[in-house]
Amino acid sequence: MDGYEIERYLNIRSAYGTSFGPDGDRLSFLMNTTGTAQIWTLEDAQSWPEQRTFYDEQVSFASWSPERPELIFGMDEGGNERTQLFKLDAETGEIVNLTAKPDAKQRCGSQSRNEPRARIARAKHRWGGWSHDGERFAFASNRRDESVFDLYVQQREETGDDATLVYEGDGWLSLAGWSPDDSRLLVSQAYSNFDQDLYVLDLEADEPDLEHLTPHEGDVRYQSASWAPDGEGIYLATDEGSADTLYLAYLDLESGEFEIVADGNGWNVGGIALDDETGRFVFSRNVEGYTELTVGEFDDDDPTAFETFPEPDLPGGISGGVSFDPDTERFALSTTGDTVNTNVFVVDLETGETERWTSAPTAGIPRKTFDESELVRVESFDGLEVPGFFTLPDGHEAGDGEASDDGLPVIVDIHGGPESQRRPSFSSVKQYFTDRGYAYFEPNVRGSAGYGADYAALDDVEKRMDSVADIEACVEWLQDHPAVDPDKIVAKGGSYGGFMVLAALTEYPDLWAAGIDIVGIANFVTFLENTGDWRRELREAEYGSLAEDREFLEEISPTNNIEQIEAPLFVLHGENDPRVPVGEAEQIVEKAESQGVPVRKLIFDDEGHGFSKLENRIEAYSAIAEFLDEHV
Repeated sequence: MDGYEIERYLNIRSAYGTSFGPDGDRLSFLMNTTGTAQIWTLEDAQSWPEQRTFYDEQVSFASWSPERPELIFGMDEGGNERTQLFKLDAETGEIVNLTAKPDAKQRCGSQSRNEPRARIARAKHRWGGWSHDGERFAFASNRRDESVFDLYVQQREETGDDATLVYEGDGWLSLAGWSPDDSRLLVSQAYSNFDQDLYVLDLEADEPDLEHLTPHEGDVRYQSASWAPDGEGIYLATDEGSADTLYLAYLDLESGEFEIVADGNGWNVGGIALDDETGRFVFSRNVEGYTELTVGEFDDDDPTAFETFPEPDLPGGISGGVSFDPDTERFALSTTGDTVNTNVFVVDLETGETERWTSAPTAGIPRKTFDESELVRVESFDGLEVPGFFTLPDGHEAGDGEASDDGLPVIVDIHGGPESQRRPSFSSVKQYFTDRGYAYFEPNVRGSAGYGADYAALDDVEKRMDSVADIEACVEWLQDHPAVDPDKIVAKGGSYGGFMVLAALTEYPDLWAAGIDIVGIANFVTFLENTGDWRRELREAEYGSLAEDREFLEEISPTNNIEQIEAPLFVLHGENDPRVPVGEAEQIVEKAESQGVPVRKLIFDDEGHGFSKLENRIEAYSAIAEFLDEHV
């Protein structure tokens, strides 16, 4: 088939994860030019970037010190998600491991599991931000007990186990930042994706303890929390008061009262980036999957009043990851869209004027060849409207034409989560397949985020299979589409989306030409038993608990319904996956083979929950393309 090979598409680069340096004269970002995301810096728009890290593993974030030319960044090993923190001196290039010692992993086998160095190497470290003076940083980690996260503060010059344990947690704790005077930390505790609490930890107290800010009953979201400039309140996105979608609120710390700052107008406020010195901010709304930005400045005398500035005109339709410069005159962010690969732009805060700073290349593939999606809605079995993004190759229109014998094959690509959302962002894999003559359908079935709490709860526990029935409705819609070959429809998905693929193949076997399961759940019981200890409680809140729902979880697990499967199946996984252990892939392959189903398996021994390394992505998607050539 004519067109570019998958290797070319996977060499399309992305630039994101921006952070302004302390003098405002340098901007860091992450870019995957070498095959994995590394740190790069720029001094001017479109100038030649300088690569600052050179690892085989991907860097997950980078944050400049507010006072010195140094960054802290995170990186795991082989996709195991046990992120360690490192400090990069931007002047000398020296890198220091701040958490585990450089040889910690190699020495773990010969040391006691409780020896500090070995214990830290096995732990996750979740970034909590720099203090304003740049002398300290905070993080949450499960060093003490793998199932819970404690809070730590560490001096910038300290390494290894020198960090100070400031609070012992009893669940999924994370940090939302230092107070303006650096005396307190804002803390979040998550019970599920739709239920959290906020706390303040006073670091100067004789015995620091959490002050509970958000006592509540039922599920309430308290997200994207930021300190107000005077330290007397908190801005956050919440659905407090039984709202279905998230709105921007101000929480007065003295009274404990919430005030609405900005409504989502039926859509979720996605979060707020706030400079706690000037009160300047950027917050977003997620409208049908597209980003709407509001830029402004809060009133010094009324925390709920603000002046707005012009909205920046950014390409692509999806933006995020805001970083202010030190003077809060500009902010950087990344933007993407169906036909726009991710790049970093800098925006003048008061005028809204934008300037593209990075030039992440498209591997020589003309941008005009990229195909754009259309937002569609499909009526499901109970009348619910299921939104989705439908992409047809160039030359086809989404609602036109007549059925023909040479209709298009379609890939139905199902997101994970399930509390996630497919948005019209750039996907090199999607563009590769549309270039090869496939249509692409990305549904947001019930249970997806972005459409309110009620919609997201429609697949909880005993209603799990209703979301699979939504997939059936989407396939029936596709079968009726004049551009589609109804006998060439493929199910593809990763993580929870992998479960959806397997469930769709076993529940509705006659609909599918093939299935592609990437790091997917095959059996909810074995998944919950073997997933990372720190994740189990959060996942049971969504899927059901082993103690109370085991029989139901067994009943809906694809491994226990494998006799229904008919379509050829390709299973891909990472050996080091801490979320969905590789045993899920092993058991579904074994059971499908026992049914005589054509099965292919591909396991990467240096990957985790997904494929981060370019050579592995090329191998994986080349194999997927070959598999579809054979069976579709």
